[in-house]
Amino acid sequence: MPTFTAPDGTELAYHLRGEGAPLIVLPGGAMRASAYLGDLGGLTAHRRLVLLDLRGTGDSAVPADPSTYRCDRQVDDVEALRAHLGMERLDLLAHSAGGNLAMLYAARHPERVSRLALIAATPWAVGLPVTVEDRLAAARLRKDEPWFAEAYPAFEAAWTGQGPFDDDMMPFFYGRWDDTTRAHMAAEEQQTNDEAAAVYGSAGAYDPPATRAALAELSAPVLVYAAELDSGPTPALARRTAGLFPDARFTVQPGGGHFPWLDDPEWFVRRVTAFLDGH
Repeated sequence: MPTFTAPDGTELAYHLRGEGAPLIVLPGGAMRASAYLGDLGGLTAHRRLVLLDLRGTGDSAVPADPSTYRCDRQVDDVEALRAHLGMERLDLLAHSAGGNLAMLYAARHPERVSRLALIAATPWAVGLPVTVEDRLAAARLRKDEPWFAEAYPAFEAAWTGQGPFDDDMMPFFYGRWDDTTRAHMAAEEQQTNDEAAAVYGSAGAYDPPATRAALAELSAPVLVYAAELDSGPTPALARRTAGLFPDARFTVQPGGGHFPWLDDPEWFVRRVTAFLDGH
């Protein structure tokens, strides 16, 4: 397991999977270890994934200063990884909450980004929060699912502050609910640093006007990848995110949820590799 040292002295780990040109991958959660990403639906057949375990997650060390879990303070970790790998420019892919870290990195180091793929990215960093109303409206689109009657009250209670985030609501995060996605969901508790997640988007983490202004000048191509059944971001919110970049591609995976590579791996890999290859 390779490691490198962050500017504050924290030892960070990353995992290498697959063959081909390197693709730096930032996990979501927030602050979930990169293990849940697997091989990203078989993307390893086309690219060598460099999956970063963010500080305090997976095989990376816990920092001495917990305030460094804040999203903007982790930009230096990504830059340290780039320097460690000896890469002039990065192809960068980020999932969910990790999209915020990727956007902040691109805003601060635009000359280092070759291509940026934002997969089901929650766009807090650019001032586009996922609203409760959007989540509930997206969830109601699934009223014909056999698990809906049990899952929807739990989902509604959690997002309106009337109940916990528990397993009953989890089918809404996947395009299909079967043994594979149940196992993926079950691993979440062991993979997420809850203390770090609470700090990740805390006060001061984001400056949306400044980030939007910087990204409006980004020359690198950007893929904003949404999924039809995702409740956060919904395709409509993801489309608004795409509009912030001068060179953006926008795509919606039919029948996909928040982890689209699990729902239709072939569709996911085909669209992502086409973007990374410049097609």
